[in-house]
Amino acid sequence: MPLALVTGASRGIGAAVARALAPTHRLLLGGRDANVLRVLADELPDAQPLVAELTDPDAVASAVAGLDALDVLVHSAGVAPLGRIEDPDRADWQRNFDVNVLAVVELTRLLLPALRATSGHVVLINSGAGYNARPGWAPYAASKFALRAFGDALRAEEPSLRVTSVHPGRTDTPMQERIVAGEGREYRGSDFLRPESVAQAVLGAVTAGDDAHVTEVSIRPR
Repeated sequence: MPLALVTGASRGIGAAVARALAPTHRLLLGGRDANVLRVLADELPDAQPLVAELTDPDAVASAVAGLDALDVLVHSAGVAPLGRIEDPDRADWQRNFDVNVLAVVELTRLLLPALRATSGHVVLINSGAGYNARPGWAPYAASKFALRAFGDALRAEEPSLRVTSVHPGRTDTPMQERIVAGEGREYRGSDFLRPESVAQAVLGAVTAGDDAHVTEVSIRPR
């Protein structure tokens, strides 16, 4: 059975992706909260936690050491500090890029030999903000534009791999709750995509036939 590593697996889209892949993949559940990851691992047929702070290069290198073959790498961990350009400070911009871009780059770099060994698949959970920058979303959107550029370059440089950028619209997750609270609005989860719908798009890309390379998926709430 192929092996998949899903980051951000403790909640939201990451957890939904893990559940969607579980019937067909062995799973490594990446994240920081060992207790939450253990609960999810116990729920799934063949899964184990991979606990690491993704912004700590040494911790990440230690966590994946010895992993010499990997079929699927799903980058779902992310943060979304927002604000108009005049408001966020350097730390807010740095946090967006550290988690949404640099952690993705470093983990992918470390795992390239394992992915090459299987002609594997890298899935980047991006955002609608990776296409359009709205007022008040500059730090987050800039990181997601950069993530899309990284995916394009990886696809061009590693022709043996499949690389899919998934661009969901606003999705019913704890992150979205914080965003809506910051906007001063009442939260209604039914206004947004379900994480399971995003996960099904990921599953479709991952399980596409060997002749197919799904490069980008854009999903919006109805």
